[in-house]
Amino acid sequence: MSEAAAIADTPRSGPPPGKEAAAHAQAGISTDVGSGDELASPQQDAPVLFLSGIERHYRQGDAVLEILKGAELAVWPGQSVALVAPSGAGKSTLLHVAGLLEYPDSGEVYIDRLATSTLSDGQRTRLRRTEVGFVYQFHHLLPEFSALENVMLPQMIRGLSRREAINRSTELLNYLGLKDRLTHRSAELSGGEQQRVAIARAVANAPRILLADEPTGNLDPRTSERVFGALTQLVRASGLAMICATHNMDIAARMDRRVTLKDGAVVELE
Repeated sequence: MSEAAAIADTPRSGPPPGKEAAAHAQAGISTDVGSGDELASPQQDAPVLFLSGIERHYRQGDAVLEILKGAELAVWPGQSVALVAPSGAGKSTLLHVAGLLEYPDSGEVYIDRLATSTLSDGQRTRLRRTEVGFVYQFHHLLPEFSALENVMLPQMIRGLSRREAINRSTELLNYLGLKDRLTHRSAELSGGEQQRVAIARAVANAPRILLADEPTGNLDPRTSERVFGALTQLVRASGLAMICATHNMDIAARMDRRVTLKDGAVVELE
């Protein structure tokens, strides 16, 4: 059972009427708030991640910077979505909101049909820990630990035994072509190897959603191709829903969908 199901008894507010309710129906999100179990139950015809009417702004002195304005995005299991937009358009903000790292000023983030706006900080943390994986432009590996230990840590934090974490981490790193690098520390790995360890760490707890923010941005073209290949291989094999922010149009062209941000809204690209 997913963490979403475990906290399904949390009170929810229903989706807003009118246009946004229609968007909920189109995305397979129930507007009946009577049954927590119904909302939390994953369904194949419903997106695993649904952003509804997301607004996000920041204050800079007396000025208000409007970053996201009514952003809507649905992503289904096994689907990869390229988020292509200029720097400063709000790509990272969208990923942070989708990954429950930031609260939207208004709107709702649904994970497995569970409305997250009314969850406590602790519940959001548990949901993020089990349902969402993150890969960044910089690998952020802990330098004092080996590749294997870096992948083990999030699993042990979640509650797996050391033996279980070792077995799963070894399996993941072997799958990503790193079986000879398990005991190497970050400084002993190449850039591409570091990023593949970061990918393994991101999926170590078997999340349903993977959010990648320029995961190949610091790599040369050849290494970038290898890392992206590893990423898409995992997405297809595990049924992950992935949003990948990228400036690389070659990479974006190989994903299932391409979207951009225009005037704070998510717009589909051909």
